[in-house]
Amino acid sequence: MFYLNTLAAAQAETPTVSPLASLLPMILVIGVFWVLMIVPQRKQQKKRNEMLNALKKGDKVITVGGIHGEITELNDDEVKLRIADKVEVKMAKTSVSRVKGE
Repeated sequence: MFYLNTLAAAQAETPTVSPLASLLPMILVIGVFWVLMIVPQRKQQKKRNEMLNALKKGDKVITVGGIHGEITELNDDEVKLRIADKVEVKMAKTSVSRVKGE
């Protein structure tokens, strides 16, 4: 009987932790992850999409494979690059890494 009384007294004295307080560290970690990883990546992707949409005929570009060329033809999802005299290569628009001079 004495054991049950002390057990009940110990349980009564134990403070209860709210579910929100136990989830707060996890929420903070997710928030920090979001700010440090997702937001900059979205900003970089937006800048890249703006660059790809601003491409025009005559731009000198560098592809992700390191090919330097000049845009001679431009479609919605393809570009044609002149990489040498009488040598043109058709490739995906997304393969353009950057425009020279930027």
